[in-house]
Amino acid sequence: MAEALLDRHLQHRAQEAEVSSAGLLEDGHPAAPEVVSLLSDRGIDMSAHRSRRLNRELIEGSDLVLAMAREHLREAVLMAPSAFGRIFTLKEIVRRGALIGPLDPGADQEAWLSRLAAGRQRRDLMGHSSEDDVEDPIGGPLSGFRATLEELDDLTGRLAGLLAS
Repeated sequence: MAEALLDRHLQHRAQEAEVSSAGLLEDGHPAAPEVVSLLSDRGIDMSAHRSRRLNRELIEGSDLVLAMAREHLREAVLMAPSAFGRIFTLKEIVRRGALIGPLDPGADQEAWLSRLAAGRQRRDLMGHSSEDDVEDPIGGPLSGFRATLEELDDLTGRLAGLLAS
């Protein structure tokens, strides 16, 4: 959901970016039927989506890596420790971005990410946190998927505003 929503928000802001997703499950799983249905209601076709397993090469080749929860962030950092300054939970980057302001047009993205990561310690990301974790609706009722969709739509919209100011 986050991939599709962020891509849409960036497109609406005429911001060119390659947005793709990967996770901790093995390759080839389709999106959950609830996700396909809810995104279809918003004009987004996820029927052909298949999961892709996160790996070090994907992380190292990305300008920014977003995790839905701290546990995912920790796994990504273990795969590519040197990328810690470019790996955030979605909630964390939106929260930190609101404090430092958006990426200025023509500005250095690496410098902006460094400002976002200032003072951040790996140990601060231990455990689970409602402040940083997006609830995973898998296995729950449709209402949980709707709630997660609304949360992700808000967060990705805010992130797109920070990236495409």
